[in-house]
Amino acid sequence: MRPDGAAAPRPAVFLDKDGTLIEDVPYSADPARLRFTPRALAALQRLRDAGYALVVISNQPGLALGYFSAAEFGTLRRALQERLLREAGVRLDGFYFCPHAPEAGCACRKPAPGLLLRAAAELRLDLARSWMVGDILNDVEAGQRAGCRGLLLDVGHETLWQFTPLRRPRHRAKDLHDAARFILENDDMSFATQAHTGAAAGTGRMSGVAA
Repeated sequence: MRPDGAAAPRPAVFLDKDGTLIEDVPYSADPARLRFTPRALAALQRLRDAGYALVVISNQPGLALGYFSAAEFGTLRRALQERLLREAGVRLDGFYFCPHAPEAGCACRKPAPGLLLRAAAELRLDLARSWMVGDILNDVEAGQRAGCRGLLLDVGHETLWQFTPLRRPRHRAKDLHDAARFILENDDMSFATQAHTGAAAGTGRMSGVAA
């Protein structure tokens, strides 16, 4: 708690959705096809218990390309959150997505950092103590452009391997649980532990970015 009585910003783990948190089914918003990646639920439990805010950051071009509607995507998001709560006791603190097509040139589609910056402002997050975890280097770049540390799930989804200083992950993990282990072993957890009380009551915020 700061001297003015306001809670100090807390660290977050920003999570890509498709291929990181859930199995990647291209352009699908069908809740029946929702499958968590291996050991994802245990990973989120560990991170939540350590006091991290858990925030999904996702590109969803299927909206702009007409593969599914906003209502259908909303149904998928609710199903995802309900299953996390029911199966793991985990509540997301935020869910931010870019609805634009790849060629739109927006500020919110990863590797742009717009969604992370917005989440940090709205949820009072400490970007310097936060991590971005994803299955391609665009996720890593988005996180590091926002001031986070980037971590790559090396599960075969990155195909270009175009490295720049912002596209070099701190670690390559074999799955989300391995990523959580690395985060917990390579961070000062004193702040996160103190912040756990606030983290337990997540906002469940779900936001897109308007065109």
